Amino acid sequence: MSFPKKGKFFPNENGYAEDGQDLADNWFADEIASALKRSLGSSRAGAKVVASWTGANEKTVKNWFAGRYGPSGEHLVALARHSDEVLGMFLVMAGRQGLMVGLKLAAAEQAIEELLTAVRRLQTGDHINPSHDETDFTARK
Repeated sequence: MSFPKKGKFFPNENGYAEDGQDLADNWFADEIASALKRSLGSSRAGAKVVASWTGANEKTVKNWFAGRYGPSGEHLVALARHSDEVLGMFLVMAGRQGLMVGLKLAAAEQAIEELLTAVRRLQTGDHINPSHDETDFTARK
C-alpha cells in the first residue's frame, strides 16, 4: 500500500467487502444518513434535534445528514438511543436484524397494555372526573 502524496486519508486496502462485492467508500455514512432522514426528515430542525441528542456540533450533524461522514461511536450510541430508524439500520449493518423483532414485540406489548388500561378506565367510568358537575352549555343572559 502506498501512502497518498496529499490529503489526510489512507486509500482502501482492496475496495471490496468480505464477500467480494464492491464496497462503496461511504456506505456507513450513507446508511446512517438515510436512517436519519427517514426518522427526522431533511429539515434544519432535524439537524438541531440530532445535535441536542448527541451534543455534536450542528455542522457535524448536517454532514451526517448529507452522508459525507458517519457519527463516531459515542454519537452513534446516542442516535440509536433516540431513533428506532438508526438503531434498526445499525442492527442491519451488523447483520443482527433479527434483534429488531424482539424490540418491535416489546413495543407492541407495551402499546397493548396501554390500550387495555384505557379501555378498562372507560368501562369503569374513571374517565369522568367526579368532582365536576356536567357543564351547562346554555347561553347566559
